Amino acid sequence: MRAVIQYIEKELQELYPKIEIQGFIRLIIEHIYGFGYTQFLMRNDEKSGDDERAEIKLLVERLKKFEPVQYILGETEFYGLKLSVNPSVLIPRPETEELVHWVLNSEIAQFPDIIDIGTGSGCIALALKSKMPEAGVTAVDISAEALQTAEKNAIQNNLDIRFIKADIFDREILKWEKFDVIVSNPPYVMEQEKVKMEPNVLNYEPSAALFVTDVEPLIFYSTIADFAKKHLKKNGFMFFEINEALASEVESLLIESGFSNVEIRKDINGKSRMVRCIN
Repeated sequence: MRAVIQYIEKELQELYPKIEIQGFIRLIIEHIYGFGYTQFLMRNDEKSGDDERAEIKLLVERLKKFEPVQYILGETEFYGLKLSVNPSVLIPRPETEELVHWVLNSEIAQFPDIIDIGTGSGCIALALKSKMPEAGVTAVDISAEALQTAEKNAIQNNLDIRFIKADIFDREILKWEKFDVIVSNPPYVMEQEKVKMEPNVLNYEPSAALFVTDVEPLIFYSTIADFAKKHLKKNGFMFFEINEALASEVESLLIESGFSNVEIRKDINGKSRMVRCIN
């Protein structure tokens, strides 16, 4: 089986950093063989079957086109949950796990009503529900395909979430309750930033979930803030993931919108990537 590792390393060595290739190898082994890397190495003298070799070759060819490994395998992990992912939803990032952790460690209501706006794969809503089973969690997205994926993830993880297809820019057509927590990881990458992005993101992940115009880069924040003024309970919390380049602008927007205790938080890499405020 050592030949499998050597094949993957050889095919990808000119395209990816060594540490990333090692990550691919571990994921591919678990996906194809159903056991971990260490157990795989212990079977070093065994040979792979023809079907297994053919599947590995197909996966490697897709990686050579910079397709995200999560889409290739159809799944990823987020905050201890196994989630299905596909090109209709963004691949959950570690920074978003940090946002979830911040929500969980804030002094929110004991039995909170939470809404996740732009839920995508459902990662935020499902992670919060998994750690706060007493919470009522609503997940909203404009994309029917994304909601299908999120609903599948809820079923897979045995979590009870309410899903709503809605456009936050045309929200008045629905009757909304009041919430203790509003959380969102909205589109925030400016068009001008495309030149700095990797092809695995730019060519495969849904652009509508990523990009905003350079003219109105805060459009989602201002729209959700307006929603919050009507539908966030008194002393309720609002959390956003943000573009580090726009942190001060988001902070100013929230202060000017009348929110208090506006706090920018840095992620593990020291980048300003999250904000919390109180109504």
